[in-house]
Amino acid sequence: VQLQASGGGLVQAGGSLRLSCTASGSIFSINVMGWYRQAPGKQRDLVATIASGGITNYGDSVKGRFTISRDNAKNTVYLQMNSLRPEDTAVYYCRYTDRQNTYWGQGTQVTVSS
Repeated sequence: VQLQASGGGLVQAGGSLRLSCTASGSIFSINVMGWYRQAPGKQRDLVATIASGGITNYGDSVKGRFTISRDNAKNTVYLQMNSLRPEDTAVYYCRYTDRQNTYWGQGTQVTVSS
């Protein structure tokens, strides 16, 4: 499975960004896709995940500000990020998990200026 992420960039505090991640290759119909992030010197943390059936899970720091969604026909997951804060600055990684394996995307930088 290959993951292609896009949509990162530089935005001012209070602004919005939308990340996309498309999976290709041997995709199982039952899977979980999502986003994690890692700031310099910190561990990689959960941002949000969404199962192929639609169940979502969010990290506490993004609840109410970020929304994850997916298009199963396109094997694509989206992360709508609103009310961005400087502490949201990190490299955002897309992840795909099925019953056999976990795959990570290459990461996309999100920088929020104050």
